[in-house]
Amino acid sequence: MEPNLPDVVLWSIPAFVLLTVIEMVSYRFHPDEDAAGYDTKDAATSLTMGLGSLGFDLLWKIPILAVYMGVHELTPLRVPVLWWTVLLMLLAQDFFYYWSHRGHHVIRILWACHVVHHSSEKFNLTTALRQPWTSATVWPFYLPLIACGVHPAALAFCQSANLVYQFWVHTERVGKLPRPFEYILNTPSHHRVHHASQGGYLDRNYGGILIIWDRMFGSFAAETERPVYGLTKNIATHNPLRVATHEYAAIARDVRAAGSWSERAGRVFRGPGWQPAPRPGAEAAVPVPVPAPVSVEAAGRPAPVRAEAPASVTAAAPAPAPEHTR
Repeated sequence: MEPNLPDVVLWSIPAFVLLTVIEMVSYRFHPDEDAAGYDTKDAATSLTMGLGSLGFDLLWKIPILAVYMGVHELTPLRVPVLWWTVLLMLLAQDFFYYWSHRGHHVIRILWACHVVHHSSEKFNLTTALRQPWTSATVWPFYLPLIACGVHPAALAFCQSANLVYQFWVHTERVGKLPRPFEYILNTPSHHRVHHASQGGYLDRNYGGILIIWDRMFGSFAAETERPVYGLTKNIATHNPLRVATHEYAAIARDVRAAGSWSERAGRVFRGPGWQPAPRPGAEAAVPVPVPAPVSVEAAGRPAPVRAEAPASVTAAAPAPAPEHTR
């Protein structure tokens, strides 16, 4: 029997709108020159990405639900929907969300989906709505819950509750909370670190509702210096189609330029900054003039810039591939 659980996202929409208006007004009457604040085009892009994700998610849910229902029918286990089991399911879902989120940062083809959420150089409540259109990469991480007897509808409820919770952490208007909250929960301070592009903040604080997973698995970083938001090489566009697909296009370019099948696999399945090892015997000591540094766009991070060198140096052949990282 399918559990009868509320649609928490639908019920939360009025609160989303109200809180966003309050935040906008607060910037107007109490501006902060150091805060990222609002930009009309950026906020419109975030809203467009959010609305588009609703439509695409309906398409992805059809095959995903079919797989979930198939696994649920095959497993002999059943988790009843009671008040205390719902709390346990929320805890378990948040645990698997951590690993899904972490996976979408360290595997490049998954990052191509998640990079959408990090593509804004602003950090406000509309940033929470900047969601990908290719979220079909998320579902495998929750198969263990379905195999343990959690009904797909109960999982959907937990995922919605997690998503709703994360809305309010996308703000600079809230400072640090009392220490017990900061130690256990994901807070605006922790999530500002997650959206920052500084080296010490990259790939940190993956938690959804709880930050304890990051503390347990070594991915926690406290907010110290003020974050700089966006990507380490920003895409400088408000075109929703490009926002949704730019990293997939970068992967395709790298795969076409790759010199071997192992390199092609690495460009897709290794980390966003992965580079193949130099081939043995690739270096040849030939005096040549040093060309100007050349980089190929990699949505997410810049190619390395070489230091100045004398007019005649030892050249390496072939030239290193551009660095693609977040």
